[in-house]
Amino acid sequence: TDEQFEGSFKLSYYNEYKSYLSIMSTLTAEEELLLNAGSKTNPRSTSILFYLNALFVSSLPIWLYWRIQQLQPDTYGIMFIVVTGISTFLMSMAYKNVKYHLKHKIAQKRHAGVTVEVMQMLADASNDKKKAVKKEKDDRILFKKTEVADLEATHFSIFYNNALFLFLTIILSFYILKNFSGLVNYLGSSVTSACIVAFLSTGSN
Repeated sequence: TDEQFEGSFKLSYYNEYKSYLSIMSTLTAEEELLLNAGSKTNPRSTSILFYLNALFVSSLPIWLYWRIQQLQPDTYGIMFIVVTGISTFLMSMAYKNVKYHLKHKIAQKRHAGVTVEVMQMLADASNDKKKAVKKEKDDRILFKKTEVADLEATHFSIFYNNALFLFLTIILSFYILKNFSGLVNYLGSSVTSACIVAFLSTGSN
C-alpha cells in the first residue's frame, strides 16, 4: 500500500542519514580537510576566524565617525549595529570566495616544494617505516599540499579583503562623500565598500 511504501522509504532514508552521520563523525582531520578541498565549505574554526575578522574590520569605521563626524553611539547605536552586521556578513562572504579561488592556485605552486619535503621525510624514515610511508606518499603529499594552501589562502584572503575594504572606506568617506552629512557618509562608505569587496570576490581569478 501507499502507507507501507512511504514508511519503508522514510526508514531507508533514516538509515542512510544515520550511516552518513556515523561516517562523518569518524573522519580524521586529514580526511575532513581533503573532503572539503574542492568545495567552499570551511571548517568551523575557519568560519569563526572569518566572522571575527569581518566583525573587527567592519567596526573600525564606527570610531572614525564617532570621533570625527560626531555620530554619538547613544543616538546612532542601532544604525551602527545594523551597518556593522551587514558589512560583517558581506566581508565574511568575500573571505570565503577569495580563499576558494586562491587555494587551488597556491596548491599548484606549492606542489613541488611539498613533494620535496615529503620525499625528505621518506628518506629520513627508518627501514621499518619506509614501506608504510611509501604506500602513503601520495596521500601525504596531497594532504600537506592542501593544508599549506588552505592556511595561506585563509591568511591572504583576510589581509587582501581587509585592506581593500579600508581603502575604499577612506576614499569614499574623505573624498567622494565628503560633502554629505555624517550619517549619509557613514552609511554610504561602509555599506558600499563592503558591497564592492563582496562583488569583486565573486570574480577573483
